Formats: sequence, structure tokens, C-alpha cells
Amino acid sequence: MLARLGKVFRKARLLCAGVAVATLGGLAAVAVSHAAAPGADVLGVRLGGDGAETRLVIDLDRGATGKVSQDGAGGRVVLSLPGVDAKASLQGAGRGLVKAWMIDNSQGSARLQIDLAGAGVIKRRFLLPPADGVGHYRYVIDIAAAGPPSATFISRPARRPAASTAKPLPLKKVVVVDAGHGGRDPGARGARGFEKDVTLSAALALQERLERGGKYKVVMTRSSDVYVPLETRVQIARRAGADLFISLHADAGADSATRGTSVYTLSEQASSRAAKFVSKDDWFMNTSLSGGDQGVRDILFDLTQRATKNRSATFAELVLARADSHMPLLRRSHRDAGFVVLLAPDVPAILLEMGFMTNSHDEANLLDQGRRTRFMNSIGDAIDDYFLQQGQLAAR
Repeated sequence: MLARLGKVFRKARLLCAGVAVATLGGLAAVAVSHAAAPGADVLGVRLGGDGAETRLVIDLDRGATGKVSQDGAGGRVVLSLPGVDAKASLQGAGRGLVKAWMIDNSQGSARLQIDLAGAGVIKRRFLLPPADGVGHYRYVIDIAAAGPPSATFISRPARRPAASTAKPLPLKKVVVVDAGHGGRDPGARGARGFEKDVTLSAALALQERLERGGKYKVVMTRSSDVYVPLETRVQIARRAGADLFISLHADAGADSATRGTSVYTLSEQASSRAAKFVSKDDWFMNTSLSGGDQGVRDILFDLTQRATKNRSATFAELVLARADSHMPLLRRSHRDAGFVVLLAPDVPAILLEMGFMTNSHDEANLLDQGRRTRFMNSIGDAIDDYFLQQGQLAAR
């Protein structure tokens, strides 16, 4: 298992390195009218650049819109982020064109004030979603000099007021756990039970494992025997701002001797279906670029989906590496398909077939509470592996 985990980590570094440049270049085209998610928080503020052009980046845990009330012509930029909470005032000395900046709360919005060394102009604003090892949103503001380059200011660390010097708690990752089938949809039938009951029991065990350490916010698509439409499950994940989505299932086959675990990620053939699905869910790429160039939207969509599929594939391999100690793996255990629950282009997602209800050994393992719990604990370990790896990639 350790050898397989090491191989997965090395492969992921190569995948992410190959996609990072293209993705960041394409995502820079995202306009800033991305619909803000409720309760977005400011995580920090960063600056870079020189006296000709300076970039200020606001790190956010959700998407946000921006509204400019002063554009820099008078030596000051003022921008509000409706629905965003700055928690406590942040302020800092500047860099390049920026002399000083401050962000605080005002009338239900985070209000950013940037004092410039001279007249300036906002050259561009855009929102970058989580991508390629960066686990949060970034609202980017590029300011250019309106005349000759101004004197360059040296950046100093941002400072909080004395009352707010406590170290912030790390942001919890959002993991959506989807128990397959439910209610009027029983799923596969075994000799002793139905798939919908096995998936729910496994999902609750995985929820307990993830919440135990306090590192994750777990969102369940169902916590009881109810029917949830497939598209609704994806919408739950997207509205929760999910960092990861795992759908739990149990397989069935005509040959009762067939057994083993397998994992599905989104197939290439399903890409067009994903685009149609997202347009119905008012995905940010469509809303943010409404009225813009369709070709740009298509490129942006493709870049984001490609990065997401790479991360999904990495997670799938980590899951198989951990599951191998608890259940036999089906031959060709990593597969692809166009399942609806895998269609969100901005949420890494897998569908885990835990075993076969039609095989007596697999069914016995899945119905046994102790074995099922140990199996789900290993999936929790794979989720830990995934976010550890993403953090390492982000730090490079």
C-alpha cells in the first residue's frame, strides 16, 4: 500500500505541474461578477508588483462579487464585497503603487480601501476559483499607474488591531458524502439486503470518521432512507462549496463470483453533458461571462474541468491504495463513466463501488458493522492523504 501511495503522490505532482500554467492563464479571464456565496470570509490580503503595476489579492473561502465606488483616479481605490465578512479589520503598508490598505466591515459588506502613491487606474479585476493545489478563492485587483511610475513602497507584514492578534483557526475542508440510492430507489439487491441501506450505513460511518478529527465540514446528501434526485446531489455539493465529493455505492453482477472494489471518475465522453448540466445550475463561468465571448467561456470551462478531473483521478488512486488492505480490488479497478453525480466541473469527485451485493463474501463484509467501519476509516485516511498532498503542492 505504501508503495502505491508513493507512486500516486509522484504522479499527482506531474499532473498538477502540467496543468497549472494553462489553468491559471485561462482562469485569469474570469470576470468578477461571480455570484457570491453566502457567508464568505476574508482569509488574508497579499501584494506584489512595482511602481508601474501592483497586484492586490484577497484570499476568500468562497466566491464573491466586487463593486467599485472609487476607481483610483483621485489616488484612492474603494471597493466593497457584498456578503463577505472581514471578521476583524486588516490593514497594512503597501508595495509598488499602494501606500497603504485597509479592509473592514461596512453595512453587510467587506470594504477595501487602497491609498495610492499617485493617480492610478484599475486595469483588471477577476476571481480565481480553487485550482491546482490552492484550496481557496482569490479576488485579484491589478492597479496601473495613470502617469509616470510612482515611487515604490516596501511591503510590511499586515497588522491586526491588538484585540485581534489571536491566530486564526485553519479553514475546514468541505467534504460531501453521498449515500447512493435511497427511498423508492433500493439499488442493487443482495441475498440479505439492499444497496441503499449499505450505502447509508457506510456514509454515516465515514461522516463520523471525518468529523472526529475536527478538520472537515461534512455535508451529507442524505442521512436517512429518502430519495434524492441525482442532479440535486451535485447541486448540494456545489452550493456547499465542496472541496471533495464521494458517492458510495455497491455493485451487482450476473456472475455471483465477481467481487471487488472499484472507483469511477468522469469520462472524456461525458464532458459535453457536464457543460449542459452546469448551465442549468447557473455555474459561475456562465454568469460571470454573460454577454462575453462564447469561445472564452468554452476555454475557461475546459481548463477548469481538466484540472478537476486530474485531481479526481489522484483522489481515486489514493482511495484504491487505502482500500486494498480491506477489500479485494476489481480488475481494472479505476474506471471512468458519465455518472451524473460526477458532472460538477469544479468539484473533484469519485464514485466508489465498495463491493458486490451479488457476491456473498462482499455482501457479508459490507453488512458487518466492524468491517464496514474499518473500510470507511481507510477511506477517511485517503481523504487525509488527498488534502495533505494538495497542501504540499500549494506550498511549492
